Parts: sequence; C-alpha cells; structure tokens
Amino acid sequence: MSTLIVSAHPDPTSFTHRVVERLRAALPPGEVEVADLAAEDFDPRFTLADRHSYLVAGDYPADVAAEMARIDRADHLVLVFPVFWWSMPALLKGWIDRVFANGWAFGVGEGGGIRPGLGRLTAHLIPIAGSDAALYERRGYDRSFETQIGTGILDYCGVGRGLTEFLYDADAGAAADDLDRVVVRVAAATRV
Repeated sequence: MSTLIVSAHPDPTSFTHRVVERLRAALPPGEVEVADLAAEDFDPRFTLADRHSYLVAGDYPADVAAEMARIDRADHLVLVFPVFWWSMPALLKGWIDRVFANGWAFGVGEGGGIRPGLGRLTAHLIPIAGSDAALYERRGYDRSFETQIGTGILDYCGVGRGLTEFLYDADAGAAADDLDRVVVRVAAATRV
C-alpha cells in the first residue's frame, strides 16, 4: 500500500514536520511520498485557470495535475497539519480547493447530482492542536472538524475515512507524549 503524506507548515523545525518524519520512518521504504506544501512553494490561490477547470471538468493547470498524479499513485492520504483558527491552514485548504477538482475528485451530474471520484482512496487526518481535548469537546471543535473536513470534503469526494488522530496541547508540549501512539496507529491503518 502506498501513502502520500501532505503537510502544511512553514517552519521546517515545527512539531508538524517532526510528526511527518516519524510517520515516514514508520512506513515501508518506497511506499511513502511526502508533499511538503510550504517547502515546495505550492500556490494555494484559486485562479481563473482553476475556475476554467471547474467549468469544463478538466484542462487542469500543470501544478494541479502534478498533485493529482501524486494522489493517483497513493492508496492512503495522510494530512498532517497545525490547527489554525479551528481549521486547517490556508495553504492546505487552498491545496484542497485547487486539487480536489471537478472532473477528477468529483463530478457534477445532471440536475446537480454529485458523482464522487476518489472512492479508491482512504484519508487519515493528524491535526495538531494548541489546545487540550477538553476544550475541543466543550466547544464542539471536534464535531466541527468532522462536519467540515469529514463530511464536507472527504465524503463529498467519496474518499474513505481512515483515522482522525488529534495531537492535543502541542503548545504546552503534551502532544509529544502521544506522538508514538498516533504514528503507530496511522502507520498500521495505511497497511490495510
């Protein structure tokens, strides 16, 4: 099984990058690819070319087509990202906006019906939260993630739902205590 790990953090010394490297090391060599969107300078801006691609369900810009090819090579997609303002960073959201495109990730059929296009893919999420789990539960942020990302993106495109493994309280350093557990669980899930 091949895995594409996508990260979106500008600081190469961040805990996010530490998680990515630990996960990469836990997966079989040759079966993992890492897309470091910040280091690769991916442009998250949805442009007129992206709008054209949406309207014609194809004719994707070269950078988008390259990202689609990365996903096509993978059985599992793992998104590793810091939580900014109770969601994913703009860089990762822009990657999804541009890459999960009409005609490839989904199709709009007659009468506005949706045809999911990524049913062969399983996605796993590793959000890295500055706050603790109790705050997420109390304020409903965990349910918001489920709705926004799980239902609104993954389900819409037919992506199989894998694990969502929050690493909580990263600002206080507590997330490091759960790192090994999360890496082992996600690595095992990508071998299924």
